[in-house]
Amino acid sequence: MDGFVAIDFGFAREVLQRGIAALYLVAFVSTLCQFRPLLGERGLLPVPRLLEWAASSPSRAKLLRPTLFRRIRYSDRRLAILCWIGIALAALLIAGVPQLTVPWAPMLCFLLLWSGYLSITSIGQTFYGFGWEMLLLEAGFLAAFLGSRDQPPPAVVIVLFWWLVFRLEFGAGMIKMRGGREWRDLTALMYHHETQPMPGPLSRQAHLLPGWFHRAEAIGSHFAQLVVPFFLFAPILGLWLPGPAPALVGTAAAAIIIATQLWLVITGNFAWLNWATIVLACSAVSVPGSGVPGGAGAGGGSGAPAWLGGLPPVWFGLTSAVALLIVVLSRQALRNLFASRQLMNASFNRWQLANAYGAFGTVTKERVEYVIEGTVGDDAETAEWREYGFKGKPGDVRRVPRQFAPYHLRLDWLMWFLPLGRSLDDWFVALVARLLEADAPTLALLADDPFRGERPRWVRVVSYRYRFASRAEHRAAGVVWVRDRRSVLVRPVRLGDLV
Repeated sequence: MDGFVAIDFGFAREVLQRGIAALYLVAFVSTLCQFRPLLGERGLLPVPRLLEWAASSPSRAKLLRPTLFRRIRYSDRRLAILCWIGIALAALLIAGVPQLTVPWAPMLCFLLLWSGYLSITSIGQTFYGFGWEMLLLEAGFLAAFLGSRDQPPPAVVIVLFWWLVFRLEFGAGMIKMRGGREWRDLTALMYHHETQPMPGPLSRQAHLLPGWFHRAEAIGSHFAQLVVPFFLFAPILGLWLPGPAPALVGTAAAAIIIATQLWLVITGNFAWLNWATIVLACSAVSVPGSGVPGGAGAGGGSGAPAWLGGLPPVWFGLTSAVALLIVVLSRQALRNLFASRQLMNASFNRWQLANAYGAFGTVTKERVEYVIEGTVGDDAETAEWREYGFKGKPGDVRRVPRQFAPYHLRLDWLMWFLPLGRSLDDWFVALVARLLEADAPTLALLADDPFRGERPRWVRVVSYRYRFASRAEHRAAGVVWVRDRRSVLVRPVRLGDLV
């Protein structure tokens, strides 16, 4: 493997370790700030109730993925301690402290991050049912085996990252081709910027671009996801083709993926999905001179035989075993990529490894929002209704959407999914009850409580159709959105009606 090992992936390792750790920090901060009102002891979907359900029978217990809280009784305080430990470990890895020691130190840190976050996602129910959760878990597990700075990056682990990016991008591309017609006739991006779950500050400007640009966007998306991922593996050709060309091809493929992801970053709010893809794509970037001092990046400097790639035999054996594990676990994900009924964001094992990815196989053509209103008036028919404001989802038609990614506003995201379902979910009914109680932790998830902590007497839910204002409408009225009322989805209810 001398030709491949000689390619310098020192820069790639630095970005992977620090970047993945940064994403874990964001994920643990997001959990620390939101888990209690969403899933805590008195959350919308209380974890203790889930754990009691799972403990009621062996068959139910098997449905629950591994979590520390099966052995340690859940409490909001213990969840917070777990988050603070995750934040501290992630901060150390971002600073590069464990990487300056033996390879077992960063390995232990990343495995603790992975297992800790797996414990959270396993009990997170629908609030943690997003593809980027399993992506972060898989990335964290692989990052554990990148080693420290006193030895070169294990080539086999770098290749595993390419395989992860391939499944992520190619899977998303195949989902689109098998999905809605709008991806095949190149009209998907004429709707997507307006109807995506959480628009950003520039989403309206992107939506108002001409049709030819949106068609070019769709073509660029297909190229970046269906063609480019194959070229991530070009550096392997260095085994047979001398010179820098194979590494340059891999770097160019990574650059294209990164460029398309940056466009998604500035036009939307997809939590850490795009940033994770950018970080992972850097695994294919080769920067001369970024390797281990003393020539270890080319197989020297450690005293190990060249065929070990400069790695100590024990570490070489461990990383090879990890690669074999991922290869075995990837069989279902590989079959899924080419299956006629391709699964999107699916895990085939309890440990969230070697998953199937993909997003937006279809694009909604119309944006419907559920707006929650309350009143302190006694008579619901004649009362003045005031609207609750959310942080990320559209509400006030004059408010410019904010940039939140890579932070994940979980409640706002699930509010987007509601109009796509056939009935109101249990968590939404619980949300209405918490608003009627003026529950402080729940209100902290919102941008605006129109009653400033006072309990409303009635709450109702009204559906609206939203669209971005045209340039003329924006100049005339200063609005970002134009909306029209559709129907009263939930008629006025009082707290006693939900008990």
